[in-house]
Amino acid sequence: MEQQRTHKSWHGIRQAVFSGQADPDSPPVAVTIPAAWGQNAADALAALVPEKSVLDISQLAQNLAAQAAASAPDQANEIEWGVNSLLANRQACPVPLNGDFTGGCPGFIFNPNGFCDSAGIFDTAEFAEAVELAVTTLSAAAPEATTMHLGLTDLHLFVTRLNIDYDTQTARDALAALCALMTACADAASGRLVAHDAESVTITPYPKLPERCAIPGLLEAATATQRLAMQSGIRRHQQLSSLLPQPATEALLGAETLGFSRAVSALDDSGNLSRWARAKLAGAGTSAEAALAAHLRGEDILAPASLAAHQMMYEALAPYVHAMPAAPEALAFAPPASAREALPARRTGYTQKVSIGGHKLFLSTGEYANGSLGEIFIALHKEGSAFRGLMDAFSIAVSMGLQHGVKLEDYIEAFTFTRFGPAGTVEGDPAVNQATSMIDYVFRNLAVNYLGNHSLAPATPEAADSVGDGAADRAPLLPLDLPTPAPRERRRAFKLVS
Repeated sequence: MEQQRTHKSWHGIRQAVFSGQADPDSPPVAVTIPAAWGQNAADALAALVPEKSVLDISQLAQNLAAQAAASAPDQANEIEWGVNSLLANRQACPVPLNGDFTGGCPGFIFNPNGFCDSAGIFDTAEFAEAVELAVTTLSAAAPEATTMHLGLTDLHLFVTRLNIDYDTQTARDALAALCALMTACADAASGRLVAHDAESVTITPYPKLPERCAIPGLLEAATATQRLAMQSGIRRHQQLSSLLPQPATEALLGAETLGFSRAVSALDDSGNLSRWARAKLAGAGTSAEAALAAHLRGEDILAPASLAAHQMMYEALAPYVHAMPAAPEALAFAPPASAREALPARRTGYTQKVSIGGHKLFLSTGEYANGSLGEIFIALHKEGSAFRGLMDAFSIAVSMGLQHGVKLEDYIEAFTFTRFGPAGTVEGDPAVNQATSMIDYVFRNLAVNYLGNHSLAPATPEAADSVGDGAADRAPLLPLDLPTPAPRERRRAFKLVS
């Protein structure tokens, strides 16, 4: 097969060959893409163009451009330059990339971050030209298609780069204006493609645009383009804009989040700070070290947006595009947020050392500023690792409950008089003389020191049960009478069979 010449848009971009896989069970594919795009993009391209053993992103872009240019020779140069440039700069990607429109609806996914310069200035005119080019290209490559999907990706990162919080009305207004511009540009371009006496779709009046927009010139461009589209009043296609997810295509463009979705973590797949997190810190003038220090102080400056913010973003953008995905899960069924009262970084408390039945125990407490109990620690120095681990987990569970509002009285009522060894005489604590267990002692001590409760019924330790004691243990294991005496050691190998 004759090797095609690489378009000039790809010159100067270092390419690398990756072993891409659509999924872990699929055979590896040799994928040539810009080296900076990385392994995730290689896997995404392998998923976008299946059943190929060798893939080259520049050749795929050139093939699609040539396919469209063949149907629109008067615009061949514009299409060739536009498709290659948009993909090489990771500004947009056609769907499907291999130019096979027989199995689905043609589309283009735009990454608005690619239209921002290093200072975060969005190029509105360039974006509008890209949308018009996409409609022209897809109409030429798939002339029979009456529906297109022109969408956007990684909008959370986009607004963060503009120093706008995702969960704000400012962000919703800016992205609504962006969607409105995309839809109006697509309608206007589609209207210019309506042939004489051909079927067309009437453009309905657009919804009112937001009153303000934080992106300079975007609201004015959207208003002017809507006015231009309404002058013709018709378009060739039934549907053009949508925010339906295209996971593989969006991954090829380097998106961290699909469409208008919220970012759910400040870390990326590799465990490093995500791009939106770094953009947020840069916008706030905060270094990663300062962010870590704030996190250790209990401040969550990189908290992800809530489900409610995602729902409100959905409602804000829906009127400005032709199609939307299913709405985010209903907010009414969202679990309530945990209301934990954090302890101060420097806290008061005490450590009590006692011996219970000859076994040493250390009880440490942590207090809120008002002196109320907020945490406990129980240290056992000579017990088995399993027992110590259970006691540590028990201490953490009680501490979490106290910090979430469980009353100390409830714990005292639940855990005093628990009976298990070691138990007996308590040495080292004049307020508690006897305990039926270590847990019983802990809550007797807390009752005295935090509630002033000296009226608990006295502990009456009993002989601890042990293997071989009690009527149940002395009973035969088989349905027959054994000789008397029947030491347990003589019956260890017996089993009950049926």
